[in-house]
Amino acid sequence: MIALFAVGLLSVAGIAIGLAGQRATSSDAGSTAGSGVTRTQRAERFEGSIMPPGVRAPDFALRDQEGDRVSMRALRGRPVIVTFLYTTCEESCPAQAQQIKLGLDRLGEDLPTLGVAVKPETDTPANARRFLREQGMSGRMDMVLGSRRQLGPVWKGFAIQPQLARAEHQARTVLIDARGYQRVGFPIDQLTPERLAKDARTLLAEAREAPGAG
Repeated sequence: MIALFAVGLLSVAGIAIGLAGQRATSSDAGSTAGSGVTRTQRAERFEGSIMPPGVRAPDFALRDQEGDRVSMRALRGRPVIVTFLYTTCEESCPAQAQQIKLGLDRLGEDLPTLGVAVKPETDTPANARRFLREQGMSGRMDMVLGSRRQLGPVWKGFAIQPQLARAEHQARTVLIDARGYQRVGFPIDQLTPERLAKDARTLLAEAREAPGAG
């Protein structure tokens, strides 16, 4: 448990450093403030940690556990839940999956949910299918699989450290809004079904109120 707490603290530091750098290079950096809502007001609406404004989720085109193509760009239009785990993990990763499962239950509807592999050597399609089945997440979460080279830009875009021989991965969950921006993050020690559902509901309301929605 001490190790998981330390990972949670490192996750917060990673968000602040890694994503702040990406903000400066984002071509859409100003658009998250388009509603006129101040950063303080936005923070008060969310349970999770507010991400630096103007940072899009990295786009990618990889394969899931069934061999189907999965792309972040293709999911725009609805909020997306993204988490980071590996399929042979026996501690933090099952807990992440269960918190998300219960959060979706509490929300009352499923959202696109991606589990980005952080240990490609063992995150095979077969292991991914087994993990999802054991967690009761088959049909509710897709695993994003690939080699370290393929997944590297995804990890970097979310400021995530993957699983290493001598270091645990950052067990973090991120909510992406309907426009593809990273909005809210939860280190594992802060993720609960209630908090996840509340923030997902807020982003759903935003999407439904946006001009041209519906």
